[in-house]
Amino acid sequence: MPDIHEKIAVVGAGLIGRAWSIVFARAGFAVSLYDQSQEAASRALGFIEARLPELREAGLLSDAPADVMARISLAPSLEACLTGAIYVQENGPERTDAKTKLFAQMDEITPKSTILASSTSGIPASAFTEHLRGRGRCLVSHPVNPPYLVPVVEICPSPWTADDTVTRTRALMVRAGMVPATIRREVKGFVLNRLQIALVAEAFRLVADGVVSPEDLDATIKHGLGLRWAFMGPFETIDLNAPEGVADYCARYGGLFNEVQAEQIPIDLTPELASDVDAARRAILPLDDHEARQEWRDRRLMALLAHKAGQPN
Repeated sequence: MPDIHEKIAVVGAGLIGRAWSIVFARAGFAVSLYDQSQEAASRALGFIEARLPELREAGLLSDAPADVMARISLAPSLEACLTGAIYVQENGPERTDAKTKLFAQMDEITPKSTILASSTSGIPASAFTEHLRGRGRCLVSHPVNPPYLVPVVEICPSPWTADDTVTRTRALMVRAGMVPATIRREVKGFVLNRLQIALVAEAFRLVADGVVSPEDLDATIKHGLGLRWAFMGPFETIDLNAPEGVADYCARYGGLFNEVQAEQIPIDLTPELASDVDAARRAILPLDDHEARQEWRDRRLMALLAHKAGQPN
């Protein structure tokens, strides 16, 4: 358990910032949460306070909710938030200019030993840290929403991020109960988003070509591939799908693999295609029920994570 005096600064109290606060406070760190909007920061505290008892009930919170909540405090300023922090998780606007300005401020305020990490979903660290004096201690720690229920975090260094920064960030994430995956070099979208885009692009293509409906496409994933992928990656999946492993799988299905890939040319995500799929989804889930379904998703994730925690790897 981390020493409660080890402070984590969470900058930005939106969807991801409040989720990171749960991650670090649940693990025993002292969390200082800051947002330019006092209203956003207060809403974040309300969300966290409401969510902690659910996590406790699901077996995903070892300590009493009140004890975890006591580890989170709102900072009145960016300087107060950063003071004494060993690690900073930035969750500001998804714009390069905004991150460039914010990281410059954080680089000036914090000591050289403090790691500065961004939650950005797709902006490489090199795009907003190049001119910083402390650029070697900057990187991306990209989570999946919400990180307190989906533990993988992509550790994405820039070309000038120090090896020690990556090592220390991985170690801290493990202590926080996360599962770090290091991205060896910067690529657009990192790894998780590239994999997701590849699958979603093919899903749009199959619907656009009239092969399958959006509803049946979703059924294929959630009652098919998704069941296996909840506890295995794609390489382990194919390794176990042939008697002699990966080499045998490639020998058996390599021809089909290449033929299908030849058909998978890039598809334009046109407004018309987006509208068609959106209409199909709205027929199933009206927007008035959207938030309730998000809460349903989170509870299902809680149950799945609790189940996986009790199973052997």
